[in-house]
Amino acid sequence: MPGIAEAVLVLGALFTVVRLLQLHVNGGIRPLLSIPAWALTGVLFLAYWLPQAFSAFDAVDPAKTWGKVAAGLRYLPFMWLAAIAVATPARRRTTFTGLAVVTGVWTLDALAQALAGTSPLFWSMDQLKWALSDQGLCSVEEVAAADRLSGVFGPCNLKFGQVLASLSPFLLFLAGARWGRWAWLLAAALVGVILVLAGSRASWITYALIVLFSGWRLLGGRWMVALLLVGVLSALALGGSSSQVRERFARTTMAFSGDAEGINQALSGRGQIWEAALCMVREHPLNGVGVRDFRKAYPQCDPLPAQTAVWGDSPALHAHQIVLEILAETGVLGLLLWIAGVAMAVRAWVYAGPVARAQARPAALALAATVFPLNTHLAFYSTFWGGVTILLAALYAGALLADGGVEPSDARP
Repeated sequence: MPGIAEAVLVLGALFTVVRLLQLHVNGGIRPLLSIPAWALTGVLFLAYWLPQAFSAFDAVDPAKTWGKVAAGLRYLPFMWLAAIAVATPARRRTTFTGLAVVTGVWTLDALAQALAGTSPLFWSMDQLKWALSDQGLCSVEEVAAADRLSGVFGPCNLKFGQVLASLSPFLLFLAGARWGRWAWLLAAALVGVILVLAGSRASWITYALIVLFSGWRLLGGRWMVALLLVGVLSALALGGSSSQVRERFARTTMAFSGDAEGINQALSGRGQIWEAALCMVREHPLNGVGVRDFRKAYPQCDPLPAQTAVWGDSPALHAHQIVLEILAETGVLGLLLWIAGVAMAVRAWVYAGPVARAQARPAALALAATVFPLNTHLAFYSTFWGGVTILLAALYAGALLADGGVEPSDARP
């Protein structure tokens, strides 16, 4: 069912605009967010949206890019909505707990899929789709081609690992705050098992960072190092029981072959994509080829046009790496704007007090791990992953710069 992420964004944005207009007429919107929170949310939006606007002037497909720029305006009221949802202790508790519950339910559902072969949540939605039409959510070919645990997202939308990893801080912090270190260890182990089986190596790196930084405060450095070693050994043992995970481990080891082809195979063809991205940067250094125009510019920059790529005959859809995506699609100007946004987010953290940092820590860790540059990524200018990113950014801004104090349950681990 395409369009779910778009529908959530649009409905959330429209609701926010209408509600803010009502409140403005009735006496003002100031109590909803602190002035610094309004400002930081706007700055983070501009750091994301302005590169799109600048890239549209000489994009490969100007009409499509300008349409993307216009549609991107819906992110600002959606960010306001997310920031307002965590602006008070009560709302923050409800929102962060809700995200933790969603993450926990998805984890248990994926565990059921690992044991029984089917995700109960996806199966239920698929049955509903069959009841409403003459087809399911995924085609037979997509089901057969799925090479990893797909969870609630299903075999035709293999983004489950990245999303679960990015949302895991909300579950881990809640477990540690409510029930202590043993609950944190149990939650971390369950999510870790699912992520290994989900097979996304990018999610492994994201989750490793999250476990390291959330566990360090709760367990201490010595126990955290021991836990990481146990985690690596457990992942290797778990990988031995799954042919799909074994294949990813084997592909990863090809990076040590010493030749460019081996590295490209280990990266699932991303070496070839990154060469093409650098070509786009050289050809369009100032403002890039245009947001989401990577696929149109790829054939002219394909370093191996005569060979079939690892992923098939189609052009690469995006750069699979945040810095290269920003540079290729929005140029140096876009990268500078992103860096300015990161600098403002970091500055807000540096100047915030310990209470504010404690209440924003889950969102801060989720956002930082999601945009960690030494990793591979989904497309940050796509509706889905862009929506996840701006959601986390807004939760961070709203929680960090909220008025009022922090409740005891917000402060741990």
